[in-house]
Amino acid sequence: MAGEFEDVRRKLEAISEELGDLAIERLKESIDAGGTELPVDERRLNRARRAVEKAISVLREGDDAV
Repeated sequence: MAGEFEDVRRKLEAISEELGDLAIERLKESIDAGGTELPVDERRLNRARRAVEKAISVLREGDDAV
């Protein structure tokens, strides 16, 4: 069963990258608009990205145990 979740893990890695890119985009938009605080969306996107990264880690642990 090693590698059983590899496809899901790859998809999650792509989602994590996309969330990170969106967070950076929100920061750039805020800076361009003269904002002085972190955008709420950026914080939420980073929280979601960290949750996805945790799921990736959990799936990796499962494969390592086999």
